[in-house]
Amino acid sequence: MCYRPIIMKRTLLAALALLVFSLAALAADVSGKWTAEVAGRGGPQTITLTFKVDGDKLTGTVSNPMGELTISDGKVEGDNISLNQFLSFGGNDVTLKYTGTVKGDTIEMKRDAGRGPGQPFTAKKAQ
Repeated sequence: MCYRPIIMKRTLLAALALLVFSLAALAADVSGKWTAEVAGRGGPQTITLTFKVDGDKLTGTVSNPMGELTISDGKVEGDNISLNQFLSFGGNDVTLKYTGTVKGDTIEMKRDAGRGPGQPFTAKKAQ
């Protein structure tokens, strides 16, 4: 009886598992504080994004001069992140959807309120 195909199959599966775990380890670490200048009605506003990552789950807060709100539905998938922020203005509920791509110490982000093309900005890792 020839065991060569079985050994080759096991070796291939082990190599594939190692590759998958290696790629997971290379996922972007966005934990910590990030700051960005975002256009606002009265001019540019500084926002602070504070992230905590647990596996692929992203939690934290988004702060601006008007206050701080908790992140909802945050995800990390490789170098891509997404999160939501829920706001209420005068009885109107608004969901801001953020998406971004991590590039070293910056995140190229876009904030979308469901109207128009969305607002691009760059967040930088705070020191």
